[in-house]
Amino acid sequence: MGRSKKIICTVINDLTYDQRMHRICSSLVEAGYEVLLLGRVKEKSIPLGEQSFQQKRIVCMSESGMLMYMEFNIRLFLYLLFHKFDIVNAVDLDTIMPAAIVGKLKSKPMVYDAHELFTEVPEIVSRPYLHNFWTWVEQKFVPISTLSYTVGQSLASIFYDRYEQTFSVIRNVPFRKEVIPTPAEERIILYQGAVNAGRGLREMIAAMPLLDEDIKLWIIGDGDLYEEIKDLALGSTAKQRIKMWGYMTPAEMQTFTQKAWIGINLLENTGLSYYYSLANRTFDYIQAGVPAIHINFPEYKAINDKYQVAVLVDDLSPEAIVAAVVSLDEDTLYDRLKQNCEIAAAALCWEKEKEKLVDIYDGVLVVSC
Repeated sequence: MGRSKKIICTVINDLTYDQRMHRICSSLVEAGYEVLLLGRVKEKSIPLGEQSFQQKRIVCMSESGMLMYMEFNIRLFLYLLFHKFDIVNAVDLDTIMPAAIVGKLKSKPMVYDAHELFTEVPEIVSRPYLHNFWTWVEQKFVPISTLSYTVGQSLASIFYDRYEQTFSVIRNVPFRKEVIPTPAEERIILYQGAVNAGRGLREMIAAMPLLDEDIKLWIIGDGDLYEEIKDLALGSTAKQRIKMWGYMTPAEMQTFTQKAWIGINLLENTGLSYYYSLANRTFDYIQAGVPAIHINFPEYKAINDKYQVAVLVDDLSPEAIVAAVVSLDEDTLYDRLKQNCEIAAAALCWEKEKEKLVDIYDGVLVVSC
């Protein structure tokens, strides 16, 4: 199929650190599409790196909150209205309104990419007016998408139950990395990702004084709770062993991940979005050959049942976290998990996942003809 068509992918972040969208856009370009990734400029934004796809960031006066969402959506609506495209890709609910409306006005297909169960993230569930608003957005605009996909089977099932609409699954897996298995030089427990509510970072910091003196905690990323978590780390008796690194580029993060002894993914059960999540750090740890400690939620259990690459914890008490860390030092468990990461890495990689992605967009062109 000749694919000389233009896709505009819309996100509300600043593009720099969005590895999933980098993979998606570059794969679509490789398949013959013209692709523009459209986001927004933030106060801490750095210059955009060179990519195979086009990139543009919208300037907003507001930095955060509902005013920012409203302003960005208006500016996004106007951009889409006055620029040509053949397919518009809305990533999550915070870009779906202008994408769906302009798509309808221009009789162009809208593809919905649900990175999470947006209406159930902690920041929204805890605020009834926000929850009601975004639930209305989901009910109004998700059903009119031409085709849709999400990051895991659990979320796909939820969307089908809500709207009787099939969501394909495009997992947030990284490119295959050939990593030479080597023992970790230091016992570093690594968290990578957003420093936001519900990520188990408070509990991990509380567990640090209970762990051996040679065990360190590295936190890579930024977010709403960065300063609060930093203050908590500085107040810990283990503060000399806790390092906050802030944002890193994907390439920098890969290097640091390979230095880790253990990766952590300790989400709190603060909403269905987290409970049914499948965080990309899961696969980043696997590709780096790093065993992990995951919360025992459905998607992480399913991965671990198949590949045995992690220890699962049922709760986030410091005692449970310490017990999981200690278990990795017993017998040959750590070495076995590390070997299993090598096996899982060959199966859970973007080189295989991207074929399904291209099929989706080829299908959009067929459906919309």
